[in-house]
Amino acid sequence: SSSQTITGNFANVIHGLNANHLTDQVIQRSKRMILDTLGVGLLGTSTEVCHKVTRYSKIYSSDISSTIWGHLDFRLPPLYAAFVNGVAVHSMDFDDTWHPATHPSGAVLPAVIALSEAFPQEKKISGLDLLLAFNVGIEVQGRLLRFSSEARNIPKRY
Repeated sequence: SSSQTITGNFANVIHGLNANHLTDQVIQRSKRMILDTLGVGLLGTSTEVCHKVTRYSKIYSSDISSTIWGHLDFRLPPLYAAFVNGVAVHSMDFDDTWHPATHPSGAVLPAVIALSEAFPQEKKISGLDLLLAFNVGIEVQGRLLRFSSEARNIPKRY
């Protein structure tokens, strides 16, 4: 209907995305972004702030768990795994960026990976599903950034 809200329209666009929308160029760039983010995240696991959030997050447990990058000795609930891994990525501040200033992959990839690990064995997602989820996350972040009047002023504030 013509009375559809911007939010409703946004949700329909995002919900309508599927693997057919992933062009070869998008897939190649996504893989490079993911590899870069994993590399920066693994380096970031050695930072003091990452050690602190890891120690803090160890108080939480659940039946569902996800990997903490650089640690084979324990796992965390998906929410806290995404938090710790996201901090690891951002703590180096070398993760990818775009204009206006934001770091898209560092927020999206840890969440997508933690969630993908939370699926039961019989419902494991494919690599293509992971790439689609990653790109949907990047698209959501990019569109929200474009909608934000605050974001337009970020470069001037720094």
